[in-house]
Amino acid sequence: MKFLHTSDWHIGRTINGFSLLEEQKYAFKQILSLAKEYEVDGIIIAGDLYDRAVPSADSVITFNQMLREMNIIEKFPIYAISGNHDGAKRLNYAKEWLDFNQLHLRTSLEEAFIPIETEQVQLFLLPFFDPMDARIYFSSQGQDEEKAKEIKTIDEAMTLVISEMQTHFDKNKKQILVTHFAVSPHKEEINLTSETTSKVGGLATLNVIQFEAFDYVALGHIHTRFASPSEKVQYSGSPVKFNTKEAKTQKGVFIVETQQDSVSSEFIPLQIQTDLVVIEEEWDTLISREFYENQPIHQAWFAITIKNFDRAKLAGRNLRAQLQKVYGTIVELDYKFKNISSVKSKTQNIESLDNIGILSNFYEVTTGETLSGLQQEIIENTFKQIEGEK
Repeated sequence: MKFLHTSDWHIGRTINGFSLLEEQKYAFKQILSLAKEYEVDGIIIAGDLYDRAVPSADSVITFNQMLREMNIIEKFPIYAISGNHDGAKRLNYAKEWLDFNQLHLRTSLEEAFIPIETEQVQLFLLPFFDPMDARIYFSSQGQDEEKAKEIKTIDEAMTLVISEMQTHFDKNKKQILVTHFAVSPHKEEINLTSETTSKVGGLATLNVIQFEAFDYVALGHIHTRFASPSEKVQYSGSPVKFNTKEAKTQKGVFIVETQQDSVSSEFIPLQIQTDLVVIEEEWDTLISREFYENQPIHQAWFAITIKNFDRAKLAGRNLRAQLQKVYGTIVELDYKFKNISSVKSKTQNIESLDNIGILSNFYEVTTGETLSGLQQEIIENTFKQIEGEK
């Protein structure tokens, strides 16, 4: 059998207020096209279907249309789970009706233990959950209550969950697990970025050894396939670039094929409709025709950092407007101030400073420069105005 493994669609995501909905639609069209080209027997979506627990109306309409095209029009079975960004209870509606149409969406731990059966494969759909969910579930199943209360970490919970799943294994079939967690090849924490923080979305890291009973594990949560802990426990990564840390990441999906004696996978790249380009250069370089004409100006989105930023030199100028005129859409503009590393904090005597002194001190500490005469005048006039309004 063949499956298309994708994850982390995050429908409704934005970059600093810029909507990614059209990028997500563009990626979806490619995913559906690949599913048809490779004649897959089902599409796996390993969590984070939406970007938030209560998605916008446009996000819901868009995702519903995607499900309709995949499942009703093209007749692909869907194997999906909720991730840590999804509102699990909101997604868990009309379950029997969805299953009848082979749209298998699992959002709670208790639903994960009974696999979806095909002639050759058992698919276990394990949504994101926390240790409390496991304590409640195993207590309700007549497990030793004291033993259930001992579940304190996701590692302990996952060990029991997988053990319970194994009691439902059919030795004549392959077992595929679909889940949404941070999984490391070692005990130490993964040092790769997901959608939330540099600590893999704030989720505790599991060990790949815990999943060795499965023939393939379709993971979601981390947005790059390079975080995959093994060849059979893999992240597909997100289909769209969501932030500057993902700007150089090749997006795509896995085509997973199960055979009688093996399971193989192939990564298929996706094309980006609007690329995200990260640039870090000095101001004079950024506005140099020789430099910017070698960039995909007015075709890509840009995240720009101005190096050695001299605020006094560029005071009174609308830098974002200037850059947008040259480059097009600027989704992020940041600054690296000149000589900031050499500045020592002077806030130890802050109690003796007046309001203007405090602000001047803060400016020097954060920028590495002193206020210009014009800036000093603006601040003084502003405080006079505030005082006069009291």
